[in-house]
Amino acid sequence: MHGLLDVLDSRSFSSLWYWLLLTVTWTWVGRGALGIPSDLVRAVHRRAVEGAGQGPAPDSLLLLDWVSLVTPRWQVSDRDGTVLTAVAAFVVSALAWLGFAYGRELAQAMVLLVAPLLVLVVLRIRLATRLRATLAEAEAGRITPDLAAADMARQITRHMRLTMALSMLAVGGAALWGTAWLATHPLGI
Repeated sequence: MHGLLDVLDSRSFSSLWYWLLLTVTWTWVGRGALGIPSDLVRAVHRRAVEGAGQGPAPDSLLLLDWVSLVTPRWQVSDRDGTVLTAVAAFVVSALAWLGFAYGRELAQAMVLLVAPLLVLVVLRIRLATRLRATLAEAEAGRITPDLAAADMARQITRHMRLTMALSMLAVGGAALWGTAWLATHPLGI
C-alpha cells in the first residue's frame, strides 16, 4: 500500500512520472501536423523549392487528398468554439489560481502542461482553416494543384516549426519553474 501511495504522490516537480508525461506529450504532439505524414509534406516542400515540373505531381495530389480528409476533423463552429474557449479558460484559470495563488504544486504542474497544449490546439485549428481555404481555391480551379500543395506544404512546415518552438518553450519553462519550486520547497511543503 505504501508503494502505491509513492506512485500516486501529488508532488509533481519531484516526480519522474510528471517529467515523463511532459516529455512524451510534447514528443507525441510534435511529430506532425493534423495527422498529415511529415515525409509527404517534406517531399512536396522540397519539390516546390527546387521548382515544379510539368503537370501535377503525385505527391501534390496525395497531399491535397490528405488535407481533404483530415481538416474536417479540426472544423469548429462559432458556437462550439465559444463554449470550448469558455470551458478551457475556466479550467486553466482555476488551476492557475489554485497553483499560483494558493501554492499547490500539482495545479502549477497541470497549468504548465495544459496551457501550452491549448495554444497548440488553437494553432492547429487555425492551420486547418487556412488549409481548407487553399483546398477550396484548388477545387474551384483558381490555382493549380501543384501551387496549392506547395502553399499547403509551406504552411504545414511553418506550423511544425512553431510547434517545435512551443514545445521547447513549454518544456524549458516547466523545467525552470520546477527547478525553482524544488529549490524553494526542498521538502515538498
